[in-house]
Amino acid sequence: MAKMKTQRTKAKAKDDKDARKLVAQNKKARHDYLVLDTYECGIALTGTEVKSLRMGRASLVDGFAQVDGGEVWLHNVHIPEYAQGTWTNHAARRKRKLLLHRVEIDKLTGKLQETGLTLVPLQLYFYRGRAKVEIALARGKKEYDKRHTLREKQDRREADRAMSAARRRQRSMAR
Repeated sequence: MAKMKTQRTKAKAKDDKDARKLVAQNKKARHDYLVLDTYECGIALTGTEVKSLRMGRASLVDGFAQVDGGEVWLHNVHIPEYAQGTWTNHAARRKRKLLLHRVEIDKLTGKLQETGLTLVPLQLYFYRGRAKVEIALARGKKEYDKRHTLREKQDRREADRAMSAARRRQRSMAR
């Protein structure tokens, strides 16, 4: 019985990964900001925005989120107009409401009072048919922090290459 249960949970975990369809990603955000905490939240969209996202068209590059009047709003995220849309089409860079629980909004409001913290969108995706945004509570990096991060990434990559080369040599000697 226990074995069947673990197989089901593994299958469900795999289904959850398959259920997540990435639309847009903000790779530069992880370079420019130190991510302290992440939140997954829903986003209030119009019909043409959803259709445009399903076509895989969006840009999070200049996006940011802001708490205003007890609600969280996403600004400067570019979702282009739907090609087959009519007069009901949406504005490409309008502000959009993010759907979070009151407790999460209150926690974010308290943390955003600190100097230098901001909310940055990291990913925009569909999860089980619903549009979601992953936002991060982040602190801006200085130039030397960015260089240090790149150097660490490069060192890690070189170490991995050396380890894999050593493993290949070891396997070839064993044969």
